[in-house]
Order: sequence, then structure tokens, then C-alpha cells
Amino acid sequence: MTDLTLAQAQTIVTRSLAVARERGLNPMAVVVLDARGAIKAAACEDGCSVGRWKIAHGKANGAIELGISSRRLGAMAVERPHFFAGLTTVIGEAGAIPVAGGVLIRDASGALVGVCGMSGDTSDNDEAAVVAGIEAAGLLADCG
Repeated sequence: MTDLTLAQAQTIVTRSLAVARERGLNPMAVVVLDARGAIKAAACEDGCSVGRWKIAHGKANGAIELGISSRRLGAMAVERPHFFAGLTTVIGEAGAIPVAGGVLIRDASGALVGVCGMSGDTSDNDEAAVVAGIEAAGLLADCG
């Protein structure tokens, strides 16, 4: 497995936030975790509400814990609410936020190297900015 480098994580953060500014989105928070779930890089824009980084972290954490995007976690929460309720008791302090904006990061071979979560605007806008950041780092975004 290829490790997610600090330079790649910082590129993801920088480009995701740049895309948010280009699109006129609300102030954003972004968190990049490596494949172990450890924070690799993170940032909160000026004016971003205090809880947004926790939401971004929760989107990323839930995705890395289960190996699926937070968008898919959202579908799972609807289909199996009791499973999701139980999951939140065992998944750890960062939790799992079941809406779009937590995107798995894969290398060129398809190996999971990390995840990025973003929060501040609509979930779809959060996800789109993350995808742009991941692609700017030369990696593959997995929203499925």
C-alpha cells in the first residue's frame, strides 16, 4: 500500500479550500486522515463555525472506519437505522456523519490511502470541493 504523504494531504486541503472560494461557498473546514484514521492535515477557514471541523472529521472518520464514502453511509443509515445507531456507539469519539462530503482517497492501483472530509456548505458542494482536492493531489476520489 502506498502511504498518503503530508504533501499530498496538504495539496488536498489547499485545493479543496480554493475550490470552495472559487465557487463562493460558505466558510469551510477540511480534514484529511491517512488509512489508519490519523489526522494528516486539516484547516478551518476564517468565519467557519466552531463545529464544522468536528463534522468534517466525523464524515472522514465514518468513511475510513467502514471503507465506504459518507454518502454511502447516509444511504446505509436510511436502509438500516438500527445498525447505524449501534455503529455510532462503537466507532469512536469522532463518530460518523452520514452525509456526502467524506470521500475515500485511493492511489493509482486502487489501494485505500486515506479519506478527506469537508463541511461548511451543502453536502454535495462539500463533496465536490473534496473531489477536486484529491484529484489535484494526483489521487483517485471514491465517492461510492
